[in-house]
Amino acid sequence: MENVTINSEDIDSLWDTVISPKKSYLHLNVREIWRYRDLLMLFVKKDIITVYKQTILGPIWFLMQPVFTTLIYMLIFGKMGGMADKTVPSILFFMGSVTLWNYFSDTLNVTSRTFSDNASVFGKVYFPRIILPISKVISGLIKFFIQFGLFIMIWIYFLVVKAKTPINPNINILLFPLFICILSGLSLGFGLFITSLTNKYRDLIFLVSFGVQLMMFATPVLYPISKYPRYQFGLFLNPLTSVFEGFKYAFLGSGVLDFRWLLYSSVFTLIVLISGIFMFNKVERKFIDTV
Repeated sequence: MENVTINSEDIDSLWDTVISPKKSYLHLNVREIWRYRDLLMLFVKKDIITVYKQTILGPIWFLMQPVFTTLIYMLIFGKMGGMADKTVPSILFFMGSVTLWNYFSDTLNVTSRTFSDNASVFGKVYFPRIILPISKVISGLIKFFIQFGLFIMIWIYFLVVKAKTPINPNINILLFPLFICILSGLSLGFGLFITSLTNKYRDLIFLVSFGVQLMMFATPVLYPISKYPRYQFGLFLNPLTSVFEGFKYAFLGSGVLDFRWLLYSSVFTLIVLISGIFMFNKVERKFIDTV
């Protein structure tokens, strides 16, 4: 019989789908993610619908959460603590910060549990694992824009009806997409990094939510950074600070917008995101053997 040599490329051409290991830990197959976009949107739909499917108020809870939280912060930190910015309406000061913080903290918490919450799914069927944390970021954005719409309505009310209220929005509102990109990148990057570590060190799962709560007090969510000029440098080392202060400056005219610190936050976000993808890809290969 005559020997026939078949190249690996010829074998690959016989199949519709070829699953091969990643060539690099930093490899991110965008084409494959796009091919699984229907699955991605299915995960997003599940996150939005199933959470409030059997509740009486349904999606209205998306709006109730920031409203109740804002009222409590206005009472405790605004009235009793005197921490709010007196130059702008307290409801706008707290609601804007709460809306941003809810998106960041919720997304970070859910993405940091990617491996632990989806171990059974990962062990049964193949799909790009990165799709799950990305779906959390997208579904979180949908919730965010619903809550942000409420903030915009109140913001417009003060601009139009109560025109004498000292609100001074400016051209820096155009930086809003950058603010959201930084929040998304940080929450995804940190989430990927943490979920990779919790694969081996399960105790970290219990520390994440506690650490996020502590991080809120190191971020000017409940107070304006102008109240603590002595500690501004240390606070700006937190990459979230420039986002929250920039948001307040752009929409309310109250806050500190420093483009140098905004650049620092952008670079920091890129580094965290790359590190998170690296760790996620590294752990993903052997995850099912250690779970």
